[in-house]
Amino acid sequence: MSLTSTFTRISRSFFSPQICLIWAVSLWLMLTGNHALFGSLLKLYPWNAHNAGFIVSISLFFTLSITLWLMLLSHGQSARWVLPVILVSAAWAAFYMDEFGVIIDHVMLDNAAKTDTQEVMGLLSWAFLFKMLILGLIPALILLKKTPARFFKQDAITVRLKQIGLLMLGMLLVTMPFSADYASFIREHKMVRMYANPTFFHYSVIKWTSQKLFTHHITGLQKTAVDARNVGTDQHHELIIMVVGETARFDRFSLNGYHRITNPRLAKENVVSFKQVTSCGTSTGVSVPCMFSMLSRKHYDEEQALHMENALDVLSRQGVKVLWRDNNSDSKGVALRVPYEDFKSPAHNPVCDDNECRDIGMLHGLDKFVADNKDHDIMIVLHQMGNHGPEYYRRYPDQFKQFTPICKTGRLSECSQQEVDNAYDNAILYTDYFLSEVIQFLKKYDSHRETAMLYVSDHGESLGEHGIYLHAAPYLIAPQEQTHVPAIVWVGQHFDYQLPQISQYADYPLSHDDVFCTLLTAYELKSEVCHAEFGWLGQNRELQEEHRKHLLPKQASTH
Repeated sequence: MSLTSTFTRISRSFFSPQICLIWAVSLWLMLTGNHALFGSLLKLYPWNAHNAGFIVSISLFFTLSITLWLMLLSHGQSARWVLPVILVSAAWAAFYMDEFGVIIDHVMLDNAAKTDTQEVMGLLSWAFLFKMLILGLIPALILLKKTPARFFKQDAITVRLKQIGLLMLGMLLVTMPFSADYASFIREHKMVRMYANPTFFHYSVIKWTSQKLFTHHITGLQKTAVDARNVGTDQHHELIIMVVGETARFDRFSLNGYHRITNPRLAKENVVSFKQVTSCGTSTGVSVPCMFSMLSRKHYDEEQALHMENALDVLSRQGVKVLWRDNNSDSKGVALRVPYEDFKSPAHNPVCDDNECRDIGMLHGLDKFVADNKDHDIMIVLHQMGNHGPEYYRRYPDQFKQFTPICKTGRLSECSQQEVDNAYDNAILYTDYFLSEVIQFLKKYDSHRETAMLYVSDHGESLGEHGIYLHAAPYLIAPQEQTHVPAIVWVGQHFDYQLPQISQYADYPLSHDDVFCTLLTAYELKSEVCHAEFGWLGQNRELQEEHRKHLLPKQASTH
């Protein structure tokens, strides 16, 4: 038997036409869909004589792992459809990882699933369409229409098993000489591994799908703080406005030391800016329902929270008139049982231009709501569009274009850092204006109501630090820019807390976990849920009288 025939026989026992096709697709994905992965690797391990061996090794490892994964997914005729879908979806994931440095995990997928049409349009670009066409759609069509039938013939099971064994052996062999480097990489650089495309992307899809399909579905509505009762004796009814901010960073508020004056109006008001507030999540879909839930960040579960009364439900049950106005996507399930008004449409919002409705429009008609409920406590939630990215330049009218030049595209990586910062900071400047107008609205009622404003952002935003843009990074590895959020309080003359009491907690470590009990306590609702764990809130005069003890040293009353 000749050497050539022997080689052919051995190769056929390991490589069928379909296996060769899978290898070709794997190499294509590795070369075109993993720029974010290689970019991150080369930042950590610059190409030099010392790192070259490990870089080659880990590149081979990821190539082999992709091939192994496709071997498990693609069999016979199903490969004609499975492989094209993988090519298109990998091109989609690659664009957003390359463009914004984001990680496509299950939280990001959930965020994408809840994105509305306007937000989708803001993320589309000619570059996106070009990349999808060249890297995804054309290769997929070639597979569907031009690939000979023999490449979709079912392999013998022995051939497939041999190939899988060969791949696993190869992964072992390429890692063994660099075991110490791999140990360090796995331990210290978890985020980089999440850029592996399509393997981690597929893992995220499976996790997201399993959460939606196989999670135990809770029925009914679980009551929260059932022992809550009003212990207030004041003559004045509460009027509190909570502003839920969007994508605002703590360090971009001049109230917090930012070198640019982004809060000129708030600086003239008696407000307290809390310096150590962390978010529950890095996306609106997690943070908003979490902050109104009794569940803490550590124990938050979307399904459980959806079927459990939140702070607004408890307030409503106690007779507080609650109204949610939304200039964002929606309330993420928080306002399902309270009055809700959509201000993303000119039908409600009188301040709209260029297909963008402004946050300030949410104040329109609020006087009537207050007048209609003159004999009740009132809670109003205003959910901002705020600094929603990546098109920050759309979030404010032209008169707030103070910092120039600005980035006028959703492709942030095409703009200079200064242009991105300018567009983002102008949106913060508009939020400053909006919050100051909320305060002016409340001042009209200050003589005969207990008035207060609480502003807290849902999460922060990455603006190019470490090559990362936007938000929704996995919380455990999320940069501080995405989790350190601004929180601001203004109170009127009759409110139970006064500025000297509040300001001493400006540097107190707080989080979205504190919002639930903050709201209950502000309305003088006593509940064991908020008795021990949230001791700093015991400064409320009415609850101090009820408890007949002080959870923290009593402060002198300013009344």
